[in-house]
Formats: sequence, C-alpha cells, structure tokens
Amino acid sequence: MDLTFTAILLGIVEGLTEFLPVSSTGHLILATQLFGYDAAQWATFNIVIQLGAILAVIVQFWRTFWAVGMGLLKLNPTSIRFVRNVLVAFLPSAVIGLALKDYIEGLLGQPNVVAWALIIGGIAIIGIEKVAKQGPLTGVSELPLMKCVGVGVAQCLAMVPGVSRSGATIMGALAMGVERRTAAEFSFFLAVPTMMGATALELWGAREELAAGTGPVGWYEIAIGFFVSFVVALVVIKAFMAFVSRSGFAPFAWYRIVAGALALFLLARV
Repeated sequence: MDLTFTAILLGIVEGLTEFLPVSSTGHLILATQLFGYDAAQWATFNIVIQLGAILAVIVQFWRTFWAVGMGLLKLNPTSIRFVRNVLVAFLPSAVIGLALKDYIEGLLGQPNVVAWALIIGGIAIIGIEKVAKQGPLTGVSELPLMKCVGVGVAQCLAMVPGVSRSGATIMGALAMGVERRTAAEFSFFLAVPTMMGATALELWGAREELAAGTGPVGWYEIAIGFFVSFVVALVVIKAFMAFVSRSGFAPFAWYRIVAGALALFLLARV
C-alpha cells in the first residue's frame, strides 16, 4: 500500500482515538497488524504523530494555557497549583516508563495483548461508572495533591497497549470522586508532558535512522501523519467533551468490548 495513503490512514486513527478512552496506541497496533503493515517499520511514526494530537490540545485550550502562563509570571497560587498538579501526575509514568522501556516496547508488538486489554478495560469502565460518585472537585487546580498522585499511578496502567492513557487517567480520577468534565480535562492536560516525553524519547532512539533517511518511513510520512492527526483530534476533543457531559463513558466501554472481541476473531484468521 502507498506510504502516503498509509500515513493518512494512521493519522486519522490517531486523531480519532488519542483522547477517547479506547487506546490510540492499541488501535494503531491493530491497524498495522490487520492491514498487513510492518509494525516495526511504523513504530516511530506511530509515536511521533501523537504530537499532532497534543498540538490540538494546546490549540483547543489555549486560553487556559495562556492564563496559567501569565499567572505563573505573577506567582498566582491557582496557576502554581495547576502546574504542580499536572507535573505530579506526570512523574509516576516518567519514572516507570524509563525503567520498563524495553518491556513496554516488547508489548507493542503483541496485538493479542491489545485486544484483551480493550475488552478488560471496557468492563472496568462500566464497573467504575456504576460505583463512582462524582464529588464537588471541579477544576484541575483545585485537586488535592494525593488525588493527582493517584491519577498519575493510574496512567501507568496505559503502558500496557490497549489500556488507553486517557481511559486510565479519567477512570482513575472518577474513582477518586473527581467530577466527570474535570477528569476529562485533566487527562487532556496531563497528555501534554506525557506524550511529549514519550515522543522525545522515541525520536532520540531513532535519531540516526531519521537523520540518514535510511528508514522505510521518513519525515515526509511523519509530517503527513502529524497534520492529519492534529486536524482530526481538534474536532474530536470538542465533540468528546460535549458527549461525556451528557452521556458518560459507557458507550466507549461497549465499543472497547466489541472492538476487542472482533480483533481477536480477525487476528485468529490473519
């Protein structure tokens, strides 16, 4: 299949799934397997185009980022708490991610792990939605420090492909009594340092191949995937916030269960 078309297709998959609790990495792994792509060939591409989705978060919430930045210059307590909370939640995944990097990379080549993680994660979302009680905690800057640590630990579950980074952080926050919209927003903001760190690490590891242009997938394909994922994610973020405020997360849970079961069936036939 043409590399440009493949880059566009994977960019759409990334933009559609990055901020939904359905696992973008898992969908990209399944797409490479089910459509017959070489997973190793597209591994760096799949990580780097996440920056397109991150740029969508920055554009969508630019007023928040601007207010926080200006507040930091004035030593505003609310802005300081906002940055503190995001960084504290980021640290567990940074430490554990570096320690388990080789093991995690091994899991990325196992589509069956993704399929089972989709199913189990869907069941977990349904259970948490039923028992979690939304408290009065609204606004990222208002979250207590220990709840931010808890969300950060929950995010580490997403190192298993198919779990979903956004799903793990949102469900972790809901389980601790955080209001639904705030939980979703916290997941978006936490994605910025988390995914930027993961992308920087991946680019550093592939620096020689990309610089030499010897790899089958180069900067041209990465640029296309980046742009497509940015545009699609920009649309998805706004729609997702409106949807979960009305309908919750159960529809995504059922999608995960069906998608995981279908993936197991198709993988058995590949």
